Amino acid sequence: MDEYGYVVNVDGAVVREDEYLLIERGADEEHAAGELAFPGGKLETPPGTDDAIAKTARRELREEVGIEVGAVTYVCSSTFTADDGTQCLNVVTLCEHTGGVAQVCESAEVETVHWLSPEELRNRSDVQSYLVEYVEAVELARGQ
Repeated sequence: MDEYGYVVNVDGAVVREDEYLLIERGADEEHAAGELAFPGGKLETPPGTDDAIAKTARRELREEVGIEVGAVTYVCSSTFTADDGTQCLNVVTLCEHTGGVAQVCESAEVETVHWLSPEELRNRSDVQSYLVEYVEAVELARGQ
């Protein structure tokens, strides 16, 4: 991969009342195993796909936690280096929950599902600072 090549990752932030849907990543995940995160995953659409970010967010939420979402809105993005050295572009989206009950659907990728308020998230010792920053960005996008 050249110096400007990135893997694109899409996170789907889903809010129920004032709680965020978060997953504990599976213990065998290549990156950030066991950490709390928004559901999400790699952009895997063919070239020429319209609404690729939204389609990826919908697919990942359906596959990982079994929910359907309607509107998908861009919130923020950042770059990072994965545990294996891969350069990644992470795109955070706000997703409108339209159906389904959040549950573990892919046990290799998701250990458990949580609904946490921003305050509960900030008070946990096992939360990475980038996740708190993403939640704060989503809160701003929601007008909170």
